[in-house]
Amino acid sequence: MKTRISILFTCIVLLSAQSMAQTFEFRVLANKGANKVQTTNTTAPVFLRTGIKLNEGDALIVGQNPYVGLMHKSGQTVEVKEPGNITIEDLQAKLTKSDNSASNRYAKFVLNKADATQDVNGNLTRAVHRANSTAIELMIPQSVQVYNPEATLRWNSVGDSAYYFITIKNIFDEEIFTAETDKTYLSINFNDENLAEEQLITVQVTVKGNEELFSPSYGIERLPVEDQIDLQEELDAIKAEIPYDSPLSKLILASFYEEHGLLLDAITQYEEIIANDPDVEDFQVLYGEFLINNGLSQL
Repeated sequence: MKTRISILFTCIVLLSAQSMAQTFEFRVLANKGANKVQTTNTTAPVFLRTGIKLNEGDALIVGQNPYVGLMHKSGQTVEVKEPGNITIEDLQAKLTKSDNSASNRYAKFVLNKADATQDVNGNLTRAVHRANSTAIELMIPQSVQVYNPEATLRWNSVGDSAYYFITIKNIFDEEIFTAETDKTYLSINFNDENLAEEQLITVQVTVKGNEELFSPSYGIERLPVEDQIDLQEELDAIKAEIPYDSPLSKLILASFYEEHGLLLDAITQYEEIIANDPDVEDFQVLYGEFLINNGLSQL
């Protein structure tokens, strides 16, 4: 009798674990437009929102000029950009048959971050602003390593009419690069002829014509060559598993860089996402949460 009870208990535990592990097929990461979902639990379609879990038998009713970013439970991503009715089976057909073991870890990291941005009702929350200790602060740590040659630097605005002067110096405090802009961001390339030979630089932003409005100096160090080898191997494996140059793929790459402490590389991924899809507010919310969670300024 005890043996039968023990076997029955084991079966119940295994079935419960299997049920918990398969609680959804897809998760909505980003949503733009008047899109709806017809679930097996509702009699009428309801408006789609970020964070909703889609199951077998559900269907999307996608409106005009849409964007729906979905992540499958396997870690693969799917984008919907055309109006129409789409079933879960239609979405499953878009998945590849490959094993996404390399990217799956970072895909799940994205899902966890999405969970953290939702309130008890599943709505996206907004991060609060962090007070600046100086007039201008860059949205990077005081010292940071960088892997990729291209990076985007962003800072807070001090006024609509402000004009910013960016100065980069080498370890000998020699000025090696300058730029001016009326924007609150600047893209730089560390392979630029004035920067290519530098392992460590400092960056400062000031307001042109007003010496009282300035930022601290921020140190940016190239990732040492010996650390780049292992990183590149893992990065190549991830890139081979995700769609090329989609915003959801960039979210996965941002999570990869964040986990490896390469916050400037992660920031650059977020900046590219928002530059290419400025109308998808969910991406801006995720970026803001990333900045706050890492002790950086809010957008």
